[in-house]
Amino acid sequence: MNEHQFEDAVARMVRKDKTGLKEIYEAYVGYIYRIVYEVLQNRENAEDVTSDFFIKLWEKAWQFTPGNGHRGYLAVMARNQAVDYLRKYRKEELTALLQDIESETEEEKRAGHFSAQSREGGVEETVVGEMSVDQALSTLKPGERQIVSLKVLGGLTFREIAKTLGIPMGTVTWKYQNAIKKLRRCGYE
Repeated sequence: MNEHQFEDAVARMVRKDKTGLKEIYEAYVGYIYRIVYEVLQNRENAEDVTSDFFIKLWEKAWQFTPGNGHRGYLAVMARNQAVDYLRKYRKEELTALLQDIESETEEEKRAGHFSAQSREGGVEETVVGEMSVDQALSTLKPGERQIVSLKVLGGLTFREIAKTLGIPMGTVTWKYQNAIKKLRRCGYE
């Protein structure tokens, strides 16, 4: 689907014509699913968020600004929706994990000894070694995270990213390189 076809489909969606949504869905369901899956790493959740994505696209069609590159717009929207899903549903898991860690720490204090990880090389090495991709991405600044997502998950070129975000291409490449260096320090290539 080219830029003109996408803009036409969105214009029909704004007029409440569902054929526009159908065309966009058929053209981009796989693209959106891949982006969401890369963030969530779970098939069922990625399917749910992908479905929700198209509902949200229908509801927010009036917000699309023509001429800024629709693939980047879709990629950013999909990634943000996947991250929002993680934030919403992982809070409970994180709270339970923190409670488990607290109780283990209290048990170790009562027993009067240090954990194996603190004796073997420090908490920092253990934390970095066990860092998930999502956690590593969360160490990036929002602008860096967005550029990495558009480049890696969205498959956009630096020029397309610069146009989508409205910033110079040199800034995009500089932020991307900084982000990659940070991710390498977290153990990711």
